[in-house]
Order: sequence, then C-alpha cells, then structure tokens
Amino acid sequence: MDLDQLAALRTPEGSAALAAAAEVAGGDPLVAAGALRSAGIPGGLAAAALTQAELRRRAAGKFGAAAAGMFLTRPGLEQATRRVVADRRAARLRAAGVTTLADLGCGLGADALAAARAGIRVYAVEADPVTAAMAAANAEAAGLAELVTVECGDATAFDVRRVDGAFCDPARRRTGTGRRVFDPNAYSPPWGFVTDLAARVPHTVVKVAPGLDHALIPTGAEAEWVSVDGDLVEATLWCGALATVPRRATLLRCKEGPPLNASGRGGGPSYHLTGTGGQEATVGPVRRFLYDPDPAVVRAHLVAELAADLDATLADPSIAYLYADAARPTPFARCLEITDVLPFSLKRLRALLRERRVGRVEIRKRGSALEPEKLRRDLRLAGDEAASLVLTRVADAPTVLICRPAPAAA
Repeated sequence: MDLDQLAALRTPEGSAALAAAAEVAGGDPLVAAGALRSAGIPGGLAAAALTQAELRRRAAGKFGAAAAGMFLTRPGLEQATRRVVADRRAARLRAAGVTTLADLGCGLGADALAAARAGIRVYAVEADPVTAAMAAANAEAAGLAELVTVECGDATAFDVRRVDGAFCDPARRRTGTGRRVFDPNAYSPPWGFVTDLAARVPHTVVKVAPGLDHALIPTGAEAEWVSVDGDLVEATLWCGALATVPRRATLLRCKEGPPLNASGRGGGPSYHLTGTGGQEATVGPVRRFLYDPDPAVVRAHLVAELAADLDATLADPSIAYLYADAARPTPFARCLEITDVLPFSLKRLRALLRERRVGRVEIRKRGSALEPEKLRRDLRLAGDEAASLVLTRVADAPTVLICRPAPAAA
C-alpha cells in the first residue's frame, strides 16, 4: 500500500471496489481476483481492494463491526490495540480528568479513536506517511475527525505542553523486515524518551510488550498486564497521577466468564487483581485441586496474592500452579480436580490412560521440557473418555497430574 493506492481506494470507484472485494474475501484469492476483473475493476485497484477486504475480515476480532470501514496494513493490524482494551484505557484516562491527549506513535489510530470516543481531544503523531494517512482516514470513517488530528512526523519533536495526557506505544518491530525488537533502546521512540514523558506530562500511559522486564518499570509507575478471554495481549505502564497500585492484573471478558471472587474488583466484564508484585506464596504438597492462573496474573507477579485469596500453596517455588483443598469461584484461574499424581513415566501413563479408556486429552505444562503434541502421539490414545494432563515438577521431580474439571463451587 502506498499513498496513491490509498487515495484511489477513497474515491467512489475505490469504494465500489472495496464493496465488491468484501463480497468475495475469505475464499480462493485467484477466484476473488477473477471476480473483480470480471466486474471491470482495474488490476491494481482490485489487488489493493482485496488486500483491504482480507485485512478487514481479520480485524473484526479486534475492532468488531468498525473494522469494515477501516484502512489497514498487516503490521499495523498486528500491533494495534484491541477495541475492548483501548476503550477501557480511554475511560480510565477520561475518569482521571484528561481532556487533551498526545498519541505518540499512533499507528492505525486504534487508541486515538478510543480516546476520541471517550470525549478526549487527540493529537496523534505517526512517522510513516502511509500509516498516518490511514489513521486520519480511520478517524474520518468513524466520524471522529473533529476530535482527532493526525500529523506525520517525529513523535519526539511533539510539544507535549499542548496536552494534559500522553499515550505512547513505541514500535517494537523493525521497519521493512517486521522483525521484533527486544532491546528497549532500539524502540521507536526509544525507551529513554518514553520513560522521560512521565516527568513532562502529568498523565502518561505507555503500552509495552507483555514480556517486559520488571527491572525496566519506572519507579512509582503502576504496571498492568491485560488479558482478553484468557489471552495475554499487552502490558501498560500508568505513570504520574495515574498510578494507583504497584502491580495490576486485568482480565477482560468478551465472552461469558466465571463469577467474581471476593478479592477481585469487577466492573462489568473486567476483573482486577492488585498487589505489590513482590510477595512469595507458601510452598506445600499437592492437594486436591489445581489452579492454573491467568497469564496476566503470572506476568504481574501476583500469584502470591491469588494464593492467599484461594488458601492455596505452590508445590514448586518456581512454577505458578496453585494447589488447594477446596474449589472456589475465581475469574483469575482455571480450576481442575486432581485424580492422580504420578512421577512422569510414559509407559506407566500410557497404561493408566488405556485402562481408563481415555481417548482425548488436554495437555497443559509448566516446568516441563516435553512437547505436548509429541506426547499425545506417543500415548497412542484410544477410548471415549477425556482427561486433562498437567506436566510439571513437584519437589523438583518431573510429575504428571491427571485431572478432570472441578465441580461447581458452592
């Protein structure tokens, strides 16, 4: 995609090509291209429209119905914030009193649009000309052009004195290759600029990769890890006046989820677990029930807080499986009932599963080098029963736990 192709897609002829491409997207690409040629659409315009139609189809999972009118690139879509996450972040900024926001490195504009929907005036900056033009087009398509101004330029040169809030999602992929960048100093904008924002803007938010090293968290910042329907999607640093706790795990539910337990804080489809991130859970024996914490809880280093809430313990200090005598409702972990605890032996495990006519297994693992799919093949399963296998370590010994769904808690 270049600027000329984007301009062509925004003409009446381009809109017709996009509508035709939407009708055939998702099928055989050669058949789709042939259908557009048969409709008299020029080859270059047809190719650009088909690319957009396919990207919009994929984007529906992130943006919902709004994806049908957005302009997208493959790397931009991969890095864009899901709407449910962006809307929640924007609501928190608005509740904190932010009225003007600098979106430094806005990409396709997902966060800028969310802030504008919350009533915040947004000044968005994007270095790539095509991406900046797409962000502006997306704001116009959403009816938010009066609240979102997009500038193509260097985010580090923006005068932040114009705003009372700043959001930055530094690029973590190399331009051209798309390869991930793991050194924060090689981010764009660089990490030093990002962390300095907190001293310059009273309300600063930074989106970072979920694998962020805790040592890089700025002093006094709130570090939050966010999962959506059990998938860990991002981490966020809330700085300045926005920081309320040291660590937070936020679970967003787009689908119906389990009930909220006593220690959480729910707001509709969201659940929050907070703490210092520095506590350690007690180590004890394997007990009747196993809790597999949500990845946001694990990455936020809040397993000890969850253990205290569930009256649970670890069986190995380095592995984030929790064990308890009772099954309690919680949105922060999946609960399984343990039926067998075995030192790992393929021969013994295979024999036991054959004896119980287990033909289907779910395999989970932490602290095990075994490959689940290879193990599944090696087990030679046969039968009409199902089981969950948990590969882990107990007292530093390779162990397999045979489990079944926990009964509903009272």
